[in-house]
Amino acid sequence: MEVVIVPDAKAGGELIAEAMAQLLRRKPGALLGVATGSTPLPVYEALAAKVRSGAVDVARARIAQLDEYVGLPADHPESYRSVLRREVLEPLGIGMDQFTGPDGTAEDVQRACEAYDKALADAGGVDLQLLGIGTDGHIGFNEPCSSLASRTRIKTLTQQTRIDNARFFDGDIDQVPHHVITQGIGTILEARHLVLLATGEGKADAVAATVEGPVAAVCPASALQLHPHATVVVDEPAASKLKLADYFRHTYVNKPDWQGI
Repeated sequence: MEVVIVPDAKAGGELIAEAMAQLLRRKPGALLGVATGSTPLPVYEALAAKVRSGAVDVARARIAQLDEYVGLPADHPESYRSVLRREVLEPLGIGMDQFTGPDGTAEDVQRACEAYDKALADAGGVDLQLLGIGTDGHIGFNEPCSSLASRTRIKTLTQQTRIDNARFFDGDIDQVPHHVITQGIGTILEARHLVLLATGEGKADAVAATVEGPVAAVCPASALQLHPHATVVVDEPAASKLKLADYFRHTYVNKPDWQGI
C-alpha cells in the first residue's frame, strides 16, 4: 500500500485527478469507479478543470457507482445516481449511457445486487476505484465486521452512518434510509487500482487502522492492504495518527516521477 501525504484536500484532489487523466490517456474507455460524499469533490472539480482545458478527453470514459440507497427513487435529489449526475457526469460532460449503477428501487434487491456485480464484470472490471472512508473505517457502505470477501449486497446502515449522512437530508435522520446496496469488499478489491482519499482530523484514527493496523473486518478499509495496487492519499490532519508518516513522506519524495501513483 502506498501512502501519499498532501498539504490539503485541494492538493489531494489534483493528485488523484491527474492519475485519472493519465489512465484515460492510456485507455480512453477506462471504467472509473466513483464515490459520493464531500471528500471526493476536489477530485471531480480538478478532473472537470482538466476536461475544460483540453488536458484530457473523457468522451469514451465510463463511470461506475459504488453504492446506492435502497428505496429512494432514482430522481430523488439525494439518490446517489442523482448526486453523481450533478457532481460527476454533468461537469465532465458524460452522458448517462456511459454510467452504470445498482437499482436501489428494484423489487428483488438481491437479484439487483447480483446483476450489478455481473454488469461490472461484463464491462471488463473497474480500472480505478475512488474510495472515501468513514470514521469507523467503512468503505462503500461496508460497515464494520463486513466480510472481506463480500460481494455487492444489501446492507443495514449503522446509526452513526445515518447521523453522518443526515446533513444531506436537511439534518433530519428520519429521512435517511436504513438500507443500501453497496459493492462488497471482495467486489471492490477486484478493481485494478484502488485510491482512497481521506481528509480531516476526524478520519485520522480510521486511516491509521487502515494503513498500520491488522487486516480485520472491524476496519473494512484495512482490506486495501491485500490489494496489489492501493494508494491512500491523506492530508496532514488525516495523517496525524500515522506512526510511519515520516517514512511515507520520504518514500513519496524519492519516488521516480514516471511511476505516478
